[in-house]
Amino acid sequence: MKVGVYTTVAIEAAFKAGEILKRYYRKEFKHHYKDHRNPVTEVDILSQEEIKRIILNNFRNHRILAEEDYREEEFDLDGFWWIIDPLDGTVNFRKGFPFFCVSISLVKDGEIILGVIYAPILDELFIAEKGQGSFFNNKRIFVSKTRNLEESVLATGFSYALTSNPNPHIELFKELSIRTEAVRRAGSAAIDLAYTAMGIFDGFWEFDLKPWDIAAGILLVQESQGKVSDYYGNPISLSSKTIVASNGLIHEKIIEFTRNIKIE
Repeated sequence: MKVGVYTTVAIEAAFKAGEILKRYYRKEFKHHYKDHRNPVTEVDILSQEEIKRIILNNFRNHRILAEEDYREEEFDLDGFWWIIDPLDGTVNFRKGFPFFCVSISLVKDGEIILGVIYAPILDELFIAEKGQGSFFNNKRIFVSKTRNLEESVLATGFSYALTSNPNPHIELFKELSIRTEAVRRAGSAAIDLAYTAMGIFDGFWEFDLKPWDIAAGILLVQESQGKVSDYYGNPISLSSKTIVASNGLIHEKIIEFTRNIKIE
């Protein structure tokens, strides 16, 4: 695929960050908890700083929204914003499970125009540019053609906030589990969205995600001719508290169940 200058920089940053993750993978490193069951490692920070360095060396006037130094009041969506998750799947990384990635997206005046997701241990690179399609390791990808919920394989995750009100979310998991071929819960929303974009998963749902969890993945699914909304069928935004992504063909069938969940 032919990529633009923004994508070239994003790929470089993702690969450099990926090298850091590979260097520390299944090694010893420090970690602490930001809040209940929400760990951050020194590797998250090293990866984030490398991504920021590369971006700012190329685009000094662009702003960056990065998970590990996020302050909500700074994010106003005007102009160019790079949205970074330096290590999506920190728990997986900490325990030596290879399902984690670097996620980088670029937003211009509130619109996602670029998404890059790189899973370094799996050596999988996903790229989407607005209006240019989605690609996996340089090959064009599309969502699945599954039409029936009963034949669908879905993915989901559970927020660290689950403990405050678990019952509706556990019930939703049960309802979709018994109506589909399978549900996978592997611990990286960014990869779940990327896999939905390439048809490995037929759909994905989750609540309480942040912009850095979903920005790149949203564009990947949309550019793979899939559909993304919130739990209630409304257009997705970076401030949405819930997300449903799918091949479009089973979207409304998933929404039949997610719309019953009330998010405070």
